[in-house]
Amino acid sequence: MPNPVQSAVRAVVEGAVELIAAWNRKRLPLTGAAYVVGIHKPMHSELTLENLAITGSIPAGLTGRYLKIGANPVSPDPAGHHWFLGDGMVHGIAIRDGRALWYRNRWIRSRLAAAALGRPAAPGPRRGRNDTVNTNVVDIGGRAFALVEAGGFPVELSETLEEQCYNPFDGTLDGSFTGHPHRDPFTGEYHAIAYDGSVWDAVRHVVVSATGKVVRDVSIAVQHGPCIHDCAITARFAIVLDLPVTFSMRAVLGGHLFPFRWNPAHQPRLGLLPRDGEAADIIWLEVEPCFVFHVANAFDGADGQVILDVVAYATMFASGASSLDALGRLERWTVDPATRRISRHVIDPTPQEFPRIDERRFSQSYRYVYTVSVPLDGNPQLVGATRLYKHDLETGCRLVHDFGDDHLPGEFVFVPATADAEEDQGWLLGLVINTADETTDLVILNARSFEAAPVATVRLPHRIPPGFHGNWFPDA
Repeated sequence: MPNPVQSAVRAVVEGAVELIAAWNRKRLPLTGAAYVVGIHKPMHSELTLENLAITGSIPAGLTGRYLKIGANPVSPDPAGHHWFLGDGMVHGIAIRDGRALWYRNRWIRSRLAAAALGRPAAPGPRRGRNDTVNTNVVDIGGRAFALVEAGGFPVELSETLEEQCYNPFDGTLDGSFTGHPHRDPFTGEYHAIAYDGSVWDAVRHVVVSATGKVVRDVSIAVQHGPCIHDCAITARFAIVLDLPVTFSMRAVLGGHLFPFRWNPAHQPRLGLLPRDGEAADIIWLEVEPCFVFHVANAFDGADGQVILDVVAYATMFASGASSLDALGRLERWTVDPATRRISRHVIDPTPQEFPRIDERRFSQSYRYVYTVSVPLDGNPQLVGATRLYKHDLETGCRLVHDFGDDHLPGEFVFVPATADAEEDQGWLLGLVINTADETTDLVILNARSFEAAPVATVRLPHRIPPGFHGNWFPDA
């Protein structure tokens, strides 16, 4: 039971911090403006569009919904703003029988967003005051959940996105969750490494069953409050990326809304936690200073080694949180638990992000990874980032699909053609923004004819901000 004196003292301290932060926020340069203008300019209304225009032919086996989420502030304030922050908005396109039946976009109705929109907030329990959810939308236990890391509970979405409910996995989630759970294709379980912006000395390994209930929640001791955006699993381990981007009270007091910064005093390390083990069983290995947002995959290699493929950055948020310090490159890490050494090999130094694979290969050896180009100068408006890459990890070959000038792709997801299809036998789906005419296409590529023209595009008559992550939700 909470100590009432401690609770009162904490409330006073938090109130003082908020007052100082609000005062200093008024004096910040408007560096956050880059993420509320141009390509990132938020949408201002919710739309329902039916019988969408199609070029080409949608493959017969694609029956379901493509859903994507991102930050779309209702009332954007560039002071102290950051791309990762802001009210969540889900975009959905329903496809059946070769037709694009509808497009819908709906704000996640957090308390603040709902109040600004003049609507009732979504029902369901909250975790803390900040109930913004904006990072990923995934299928867990046959249900669509919008997710965020380090904060509020997941939001369950109806098929049409009209109904929303904050749902901590039917009451089984006690703390924060993640934006990147990884599904074990053999057990159906979803593994997460969850951190909490208000808890600086621990992160958690959370496992959600195939039916959408938390069945494991193990606390792992850390220091400084590390930001852990993604994780990975192998047949033996859950992998913890404890890297030197950590909570910064100085950033908070300075008025910045995104409170994480590069911390050279934080020892970068990788943890191998036995999937059924306790925190005391974790094997920690030091790694050269770097940061990782996204993991492609991991698997158990020869001689007890672990193979981990990531997009790695030399530093992140060292000069503030408004821009990238360095650009990410695709790397393979060979992790040796016996010697406790990590060998890093650069697969491709070209700036890129959002690695995706055939997720039936999670935790196993695999061959193909798909990534999206990043501007060579890190331009937040993504100017020139017109390419999608397909990496063949066996041959070292890289194929390029260039969408052409003014066409900027986001993350693409792989959808197998059939349940027993080969690893690259299927389709790649993602949104491509046309900055010249402010429209957006849902593009469908044949993964085996990667450089060829799309097999189909679904035209949307408006620009959808780049956002974050999307997934395919096949019909049952």
